Amino acid sequence: MLGFKNVKAYIYGKGIVTTDVAIKDGKIAEIGKNLDITESFPFEDGQVLLPGFIDQHIHGADNADAMDGSVDALVKIAKAIAKEGTTSFLATTMTQSPENITNALKAVKEYNQIFPEEGAKVLGVHLEGPFISTKHIGAQPLDYVANPDVEIFKKYQEISGNAIKIVSLAPEVKGASELIAYLKNNGVVASVGHADASYVDMEKAVSNGLTNVTHTYNCQKPLHHRDVGTVGSAYLFDELNCEIICDLIHLSIPAIKLVIKNKPHDKVTLITDSMRAKYLPDGLSELGGQEVIVKNGEARLNNGALAGSILKMNNAVKNLVLSCNVKFTDAVDFATANPAKNLGLFDQIGSIEVGKNADFTVLNEEFEVCLTVRGGKTVYKK
Repeated sequence: MLGFKNVKAYIYGKGIVTTDVAIKDGKIAEIGKNLDITESFPFEDGQVLLPGFIDQHIHGADNADAMDGSVDALVKIAKAIAKEGTTSFLATTMTQSPENITNALKAVKEYNQIFPEEGAKVLGVHLEGPFISTKHIGAQPLDYVANPDVEIFKKYQEISGNAIKIVSLAPEVKGASELIAYLKNNGVVASVGHADASYVDMEKAVSNGLTNVTHTYNCQKPLHHRDVGTVGSAYLFDELNCEIICDLIHLSIPAIKLVIKNKPHDKVTLITDSMRAKYLPDGLSELGGQEVIVKNGEARLNNGALAGSILKMNNAVKNLVLSCNVKFTDAVDFATANPAKNLGLFDQIGSIEVGKNADFTVLNEEFEVCLTVRGGKTVYKK
């Protein structure tokens, strides 16, 4: 039987233990000592076996972007991010013309029909925009901002082959309440993002079914002592899962610590929000037709606005542990179990448990990815 023999592994609910992990038909078949494993994956002292990372908010990597609207671009992203231990992700769109968004959604539908085995798996789509606030556009093009609309979403969902799993929107904008309720009733995560939502707006949105906060702090109404705004509401409502970009550029270390201290353990999720410049040298890049300058680990528009990141997921975990003093297994949960729970997929992915997909990453003591396995097959080896 295929598997890992006598390894240090993070087993959900038990911590890091020495064990065997057997794999059959792409699933975790057994966990325990002295299993009949005849074909072992490579594993060395100082390494640890973890669940594969899940990135629910990523635009691109290796000069490819979800908005390129092609299966080839999605496969290129998938292969690139396997190098950082990610085994599944949501292809994230942005505020753009209906035509460009449509092309991106069609590509995801085609990908799911072909189901390529290279790299990480595309779980679906994170529709970031166009239903956002003009007051907090960030790197989203202002010309294509639109009011939330159930009928428009229905069309996009049909085009995608029902692949849209998260919708980032501004709850305070006309039409948002109806769309949030519709998303909730149809199993899609409604997320507050690029928003100017007050506490009152957020309270209403949560009651309608809002459950996620898109890149917490960034491009949203900040906390004020007379109106805690979007950010303060993210702390207050335990129902809300908070995405955080831990590149130590988008957020300061105290800001990261503040989120973690104020949220239930399973309501913090690491994302990369990375764009096509990840894995490329510094220089000029592009996001949604806008020129991006990449220098010293930062990606910015000409006006200085951050344009996503070039963060790798293993480095996000590393930053949490080494710079923010977060327990290693907690940081791993933020990149595995928590996004899986947020997406309603924890019965399939997000932890090392019998019956779940055989998705793994192996890290060494320097947080480098040594091996990535998806569905029992090696998709990256250092």
